[in-house]
Amino acid sequence: MNTALHDPTKPLAGMRVLELSQIMAGPICGLMLGDLGAEVIKIEKFPGGDDARAFSSAGAVNAMPASFQMINRGKKSVALNLKSKLGRETLLKMVQQADVVTENYRPGALKRLGLAPEDLIKANPKLIVVSVSGYGSTGPLSDRGGFDLVLQAFSGLISVTGEEGGGSVKPGVPTADINSGVLAALGTLSAYIYRLRTGQGQWVQTSLLQASMQQLYWQAALFFASGAMPKRLGTAHPLIAPYQTFACADGELAIGGGNATIWKKLLEVLEKPQWDEDARFNSSKNRLDNRPALETLMNDVLRKHTRAYWEEKLLAAGVPCGPVQNVAEALNHPQTHALNMVIDVENADGGSMRSLGLPILFNGTNSPSLSAAPQLGQHTQEVLSAWGVSPEEYALLVKEQACMQA
Repeated sequence: MNTALHDPTKPLAGMRVLELSQIMAGPICGLMLGDLGAEVIKIEKFPGGDDARAFSSAGAVNAMPASFQMINRGKKSVALNLKSKLGRETLLKMVQQADVVTENYRPGALKRLGLAPEDLIKANPKLIVVSVSGYGSTGPLSDRGGFDLVLQAFSGLISVTGEEGGGSVKPGVPTADINSGVLAALGTLSAYIYRLRTGQGQWVQTSLLQASMQQLYWQAALFFASGAMPKRLGTAHPLIAPYQTFACADGELAIGGGNATIWKKLLEVLEKPQWDEDARFNSSKNRLDNRPALETLMNDVLRKHTRAYWEEKLLAAGVPCGPVQNVAEALNHPQTHALNMVIDVENADGGSMRSLGLPILFNGTNSPSLSAAPQLGQHTQEVLSAWGVSPEEYALLVKEQACMQA
């Protein structure tokens, strides 16, 4: 077992979190809080549990999906039937002892169960309720459900992703889901600090829409300032050039020539000082306006040698650059491991497995949760007992199908 799960030296040791969240956004928040020391209890429906349990296992038949294990390690699972009166009463009993409840139900669903944020805070005025929705908790579309792809499209994020002149391209990762989970964790910590000062809980709200639109800082600045419609630029930057990936003999290299000093150093390495006298490239504005022509010229030079050749020369000259790595290269790189971003954790199906670690260090180190993601309802009796449910009450819950028998 992971002895660091309740390590008193971890920042959030002692915090108790009830996770009424599933799939990705809410569980990302819970993962981060758990890695920081909180006790995270997944409250799952049964018999199915978190819908992410049914995702492709990418391995043995009937194995717990690696994707589910990735973001639910270190948590415990309690299976409650919140459609039953006893199940709801049990949850409210736990709420009275919790610090945080996270939820990503469709807006209105918890209210119909008598478990709306205001109901939970009424049961425990010190409680922090963290809601992650699709379109937000207010506004004309607030009653819609949230899906990463849909909100990336609605937010405008997809409209600026892909090659110039090309069709719609979704970013390769679920940006809205992941970022909303991170924002939810940030909101949780802010509310927790507020509660330490005032003793008062509050309702924290974020959404996939807000999490997507937050990615548009540069594009929104351009639109607000000029009215110009941001467009797809491939890997290029909307404000500076050269700042994108370029083709080498064996792959692509990202090069950031973002200011006049670096631009001159880049030309020295490429042995093209005459480009600085070219009217198309002799100022940052001109380089941006003539980016396609500059890209073609740079690719012609860079294709003559490998990424490693150019990386060595460019870095030696003080020009920021780095290879475009595939996922395997990135995960296996020594720098990734130096930051503890790849960790060995318990596999729910036995043995161990690799997972992504906590992307925050404290005094140069961290200690993320290493225990396995829970089986559905695995800790129901254990947790309910620890949270004040008597053996007789537990037996009645099982009898009335208000909880899953562990």
